[in-house]
Amino acid sequence: MAIANQKLWEDEVRKGCGYTIPWLDLDVSILRQYIEGNPEFLPEPLTCLYPASIFAGVKGKDVLCLASGGGQQSAVFSLLGARVTVVDLAEGQLEGDRKAAAHYGYDVTTFHTDMRDLSCLDDNSFDLVYQAPSMCYIPDVHQVYSEIARVLRPHGTYRFVIGNPATFSVNWNGKQYCISAPYSEKVEQREDGGIEFRHYMDDIFNGLLDSGFSIRRVHESPYFRLQDSEAPAGSWNHERAYIAGGFVILARKEQETF
Repeated sequence: MAIANQKLWEDEVRKGCGYTIPWLDLDVSILRQYIEGNPEFLPEPLTCLYPASIFAGVKGKDVLCLASGGGQQSAVFSLLGARVTVVDLAEGQLEGDRKAAAHYGYDVTTFHTDMRDLSCLDDNSFDLVYQAPSMCYIPDVHQVYSEIARVLRPHGTYRFVIGNPATFSVNWNGKQYCISAPYSEKVEQREDGGIEFRHYMDDIFNGLLDSGFSIRRVHESPYFRLQDSEAPAGSWNHERAYIAGGFVILARKEQETF
């Protein structure tokens, strides 16, 4: 599973997928306006940076960008004054973070490893863990939660995106979107070789509580910014305008459980 998804993302880097291209034209003044409550100032593709509150007050803080390589989120946090570490399964993605660091002139620490094994990182070493939409590539959220609980400092924040399990197997059939697999099925072998997993609500939320977190906020994707009237039917941009996708969870570490 890990080998298949690692190959998938190394291939995406070679193809120049949008999630693998470093953001080398960031405007810090626009980022700060967004943080201060002006979302209209935030252009594509930065609309994935939500909620804005997660970026406020990061100056001087230790931030882990988990499975978030590519020189995108790490560049935002670094330009806002955070000390950033990036963990990613794809070495090509980490090269993007190093490229962004060299472009802007800040330091970044990178580790090439699986998000389920953060043994390269010390206990209680981060104030914030920011995870991109990557949980779908691992079979058990508890494995990730336990590692995050270990590396976060007390009262540190964990921000991550996770898919809506109800729409895990919704696909375009040429005319409309339809459910293509029973809710009980949790594994999908993609045509591009990737392997994805459905995570159920009880595991998502109870797993956080069992790992010593409190749940602070839940945010759905900002659908009002995701409309594309010209997107081809069945494309990713078309689908996300019609199908409930992922949501962001903000959790806080309350107690040690490791």
